Amino acid sequence: MTYDDPIAALATPLGRSALAVVRCSGEGCIELMATAFSRPEALREAAGHTVVYGRLLNHGREGQAELVDELTAVVFRAPRSYTGEDVIELVCHGSPKTVESVLGLLRRLGFRPAEPGEFTLRAFLAGKIDLTQAEAVAELIDARTHRARSLALRRLSGSVAERINAVKARLVEISAAVEIHLDYPEEDSSEVAPPVQALAAAIADLERLVATYATGKRLRDGAPVAIAGRTNAGKSSLFNVLLREDRSIVSELHGTTRDYIEQGIEIDGIPVTLYDTAGLREPGGAIESEGIRRSEVIMANAAAVVYLVDGAEPPSEPNWRQELEAVRARSGGGVIAVWHKIDRAGAGVPPGFIGVSSVSGEGLDVLRNALRRVILPASTAESEAAVIESDRQKQLIDRAVEALRRVREGLAEQVPLDLVAVDLQEALSALGEITGEVSSAELLDVMFSKFCVGK
Repeated sequence: MTYDDPIAALATPLGRSALAVVRCSGEGCIELMATAFSRPEALREAAGHTVVYGRLLNHGREGQAELVDELTAVVFRAPRSYTGEDVIELVCHGSPKTVESVLGLLRRLGFRPAEPGEFTLRAFLAGKIDLTQAEAVAELIDARTHRARSLALRRLSGSVAERINAVKARLVEISAAVEIHLDYPEEDSSEVAPPVQALAAAIADLERLVATYATGKRLRDGAPVAIAGRTNAGKSSLFNVLLREDRSIVSELHGTTRDYIEQGIEIDGIPVTLYDTAGLREPGGAIESEGIRRSEVIMANAAAVVYLVDGAEPPSEPNWRQELEAVRARSGGGVIAVWHKIDRAGAGVPPGFIGVSSVSGEGLDVLRNALRRVILPASTAESEAAVIESDRQKQLIDRAVEALRRVREGLAEQVPLDLVAVDLQEALSALGEITGEVSSAELLDVMFSKFCVGK
């Protein structure tokens, strides 16, 4: 496939709206568009970063011109555009039929429908962005919280590439020192002493960067959180309070919730799927038994389990301790113990529990903070300027770190320098794949096929 022919795609969601944006890019796209524009010369002569008002016309075979839409054309001239090519963005009316008519006309004019991510691919091929920034474009579109959006914007501005390039600069110095000893061995018969401190710093920098992946992945994928406990412990009440809506039925009758209920919320910028599970007790029938089984599956796969004890009518201490240990054994993540209904509780909150009232709201902020600490790794510094969430980047950084560890071991054990040089090149190659200096057609196809069509 060539990557300079005129392409077009809808850049906004298809649906009823005030406006829609149809993006066009490629060599000759402005001239091609002018043939169907009511003010062709104004469009042809428009400077970059200007807006031209006009009508889009469909010229029939008999010279009649059908009005397709009244719109504005935003003109970008190469190379000062997103793709590095001439670009036109048509801002038309947003009805689906209008968009359909505009795209149909563009196809008749000679615009090819863009492939998924083709605009961003062209930007990469033109050297406007590197692969980390290209991935950040998709990550920004998919961001589920303001926190995820902020981190994606940092990556789009080049924060990850800056870190990778700084490490590569150190490795080039180390590689040069090794190559000098390989090319001129007679100059120094003593042990080779390349910049070992630079090697250690490079490894440490990459390890810090890859440690941010757990945070990035959590902000990308979200965290399942289960609310568990005995029947009538107030699980549904707490569920509704955290959601700030009456989503789950609250009743004094035992066993009201017979199956789990789920809803997405946000806690401190982290996307969370909250589950209200069936009460833990001896089931009263096949339906309740299946509900409890499903709840146990949810707990086993949860990033955190909020275990509730009814503080107003608590079971005996041996019982709730035994139940808490059983929940910890079933849980796939951390367990937060909550002494619920403290507005009605007579005794104090036992050690290790968070006192919470769904009625007064007391303790809810403490619970939210505890959830944040459990579902986000404490090892990740939240002040990191660069946080990665790409699986591809994580795997390549891991590969580079392993290669550099072999370099460090090789230098310490005085293995032949030609073997050390191979591991150094392996690390440099992995880092080059992250930014796209080293890439293949297959890699680019896989990456950009995941993008939306208009980006």
